[in-house]
Amino acid sequence: MISSTPFNNSLEVFEWLQGFINFEKDPSSKFFRLERMEALAALAGNPEKAIPAVHVAGSKGKGSVTGMAAAIMEAAGLRTARYTSPHVSDFRERLCYNSRFFEEGIYAKTGNALRSIIESFLKTEEEPSFFELMTLWFFLCARDSDCRAMAVETGMGGRLDATNILISPLVTAITVIELEHTEYLGQTIAAIAGEKAGIIKPGRPLVLAEQKPEALEVFRYRASEMDSPLYYFPECGQLNNIKISKNGTKFDLELKNPVPFALADLQIPIPGEVQAKNAGLAVLSARLAFPNIGEKAVREGLRGFTLPARFEKLWDDPVTIIDGAHTQRSIDECAKTFASLYGEGGILIFGCVAGKDAAAMAQVLMPHFSHIIITMPGTFKKSHSKDVYDVFLGRKKGNSIEPDILFYPETDGAISRALDLGKASGLPILGAGSFYLAAEIRRRYLEQLH
Repeated sequence: MISSTPFNNSLEVFEWLQGFINFEKDPSSKFFRLERMEALAALAGNPEKAIPAVHVAGSKGKGSVTGMAAAIMEAAGLRTARYTSPHVSDFRERLCYNSRFFEEGIYAKTGNALRSIIESFLKTEEEPSFFELMTLWFFLCARDSDCRAMAVETGMGGRLDATNILISPLVTAITVIELEHTEYLGQTIAAIAGEKAGIIKPGRPLVLAEQKPEALEVFRYRASEMDSPLYYFPECGQLNNIKISKNGTKFDLELKNPVPFALADLQIPIPGEVQAKNAGLAVLSARLAFPNIGEKAVREGLRGFTLPARFEKLWDDPVTIIDGAHTQRSIDECAKTFASLYGEGGILIFGCVAGKDAAAMAQVLMPHFSHIIITMPGTFKKSHSKDVYDVFLGRKKGNSIEPDILFYPETDGAISRALDLGKASGLPILGAGSFYLAAEIRRRYLEQLH
């Protein structure tokens, strides 16, 4: 795993990192220990302390909020590093700046530094994980690229997440909390909220999305305990005149606290009411972090924001949309947006990883599609696609549309079947249920481009 041959580019570093244990693929709550990440960062000179940051957690939307906040800060003239996960088409999507990848020389230089750190670390400590090393690699890239701000998304949780070595971010933001990763984060909304609340830092503002009462109680208590000013969006912000089209989302935004700030006709090139909500959190977070950010930066940042697999349109013939939605609430919002723009009765390619609530997602998806193709969401994570197929079959009856439900175990075969069916029928296609499924469909699209 440790070699003396210098890395020459980002791919060589990434391939080396893949030799470390990867708990994105198969998480283990026993392995999460923030002390190990703190020790690693100390050996690297604590690069996470070199740049002011916005730190984002939550169950859904945290990648969009992170990306939008970064885009706004960039538009304000701040060289901004962005950390998100998972990636869809290119691992460098995780660690980049100004919506572009770092220079290859930076990836290689910091990769070599990271390897030297690990050589010292392994003399006395247990082996770190892939995500811990990716996180430290990001902080090294940001520091060595002279970035002036960071927008950092947590991984699965918050309290024990590798990114939580950010001990003094300018702002923390937490999106909607749902039941997710219950085997690691807890069996209730309150327990999961408690894990996410671990990113709240003493005296630092907390921007909070609308929450269920049991989650809100946890966040209010923790913010009070940490003397953290709480900006609960339903109390300090308002979205009006939300208009969704195939070209994106327009809306008006009014922030009441901490400083009144109202903008009309904001635009995001991603369709969906949820993206307007994400934008509200991102604008508030960016302005709390850097109060001089004004109207021009907000408009330009949101208008130019993109992130793969967030209601992303690939083909026009047949119309094909991919989205990483993988919880009941996000799937419901995605399906309703798709139907409102492209009509009811389209084609769905669906796959979800093991542990997701396939039954709940089937319940909200079934009424909107005339053809549903169940498949494996790639091979990165464990999945039980035949069980998911059986779940969908069991909910077929009694819907306004009783869809034709097909099972294609191989992802590539499912994509081919959907595209052939879409071309023959003229029906639009939605691929959803997992970022890993979205990545497979996007890979097919990129291969055809070249």
